[in-house]
Amino acid sequence: MKLALVHDYLMQNGGAEKVLQVFSDLWPDSPIYTLLFDKKVFPSFKDRDIRTSFLKHLPLAQRKYQWYLPLMPTATEHYDLSNFDVVLSSTSAFAKGVITRPDALHICYCHTPTRYLWSDTHSYVEELRVPRFVKRALPPILSRLRVWDNTASDRVDIFIANSQTVRGRIKKYYRREAHVIHPPVDTQRFSISDEPKTYFLTGGRLVAYKRYDLVIQAANRLRVPLKIFGSGPVEEDLRRMANSNVEFVGRIPDEQQAKLYANALAFIHPQEEDFGITAVESMASGRPVIAYNKGGAKETVVDGLSGSFIEEQIWEEVADLMMRFDEHAWNPTAIKKHAEQFSRERFEKQMREFVETQWNQWKQRV
Repeated sequence: MKLALVHDYLMQNGGAEKVLQVFSDLWPDSPIYTLLFDKKVFPSFKDRDIRTSFLKHLPLAQRKYQWYLPLMPTATEHYDLSNFDVVLSSTSAFAKGVITRPDALHICYCHTPTRYLWSDTHSYVEELRVPRFVKRALPPILSRLRVWDNTASDRVDIFIANSQTVRGRIKKYYRREAHVIHPPVDTQRFSISDEPKTYFLTGGRLVAYKRYDLVIQAANRLRVPLKIFGSGPVEEDLRRMANSNVEFVGRIPDEQQAKLYANALAFIHPQEEDFGITAVESMASGRPVIAYNKGGAKETVVDGLSGSFIEEQIWEEVADLMMRFDEHAWNPTAIKKHAEQFSRERFEKQMREFVETQWNQWKQRV
């Protein structure tokens, strides 16, 4: 079985890229096809066979890759995958649109149907920080991409969703069924700490939809210590609204991040995520999560065991749970045990068995 991996692009590090890393470790001899690749962001891929698209030759493609959004479907279709029996795509955008051999099996691990084309299309345009004429030009471009995206979904033979939430979106937007395999969390990297807990924690990619502004507003009102890790396009806005009790620690090494989790009172997860790896990382450190009761958190956080829920995305609800938080009401060992069901080892076993089973069944049909 000759297998190829396909990913949207390797320009920023997030949960989808952690999944790709595991795929690459499972099938180390498989090349990775991706639109663009920033070696500085992904040193762990320096020894892998990375095959990029023609976009890398275009002006400013490494710095302003979003400019080439209309060309990304064409660039994806240009990959020559004719030598491969199985194609495993990892995508929340374009990679599912690759063209494969008639007898090849295409399995798509879908992190979500493209947010800016489907579930978040209106807020995406509204929140973009671009000149007004660009915003006016975007809707027809997104409409054309939406048609292509729907067509691209038909090229997939088997969908895997990273959560029940995403499975529902695939059913809604693509009219396809999907298997659910939760993404991997490196739970062994995290441990329980006996040190005093003195702050609340939140963080990740600092983008508007993750609603870190609510957490800052709550911490400002309560005047409680809050630490925020990560970076992103709304970081400056968040810094401007934060009082002195809020500390931005930026992008930090894994070891330092693990300590932040372990020594926090609780991790605050105010957004609707497709899955939400940071929430599971907190639980793997034995720390509870204050989460918005939508999306992947409904599948990972158990109310009263590993966290508590807010029902509305308003700072008042976040502040209420922060104010009433009782550190001694939680069992770190039970929280960590709960998180282990999302381990990397579990994911590797499920993915390897799934791909091999589907390929054996496919060979008998074609």
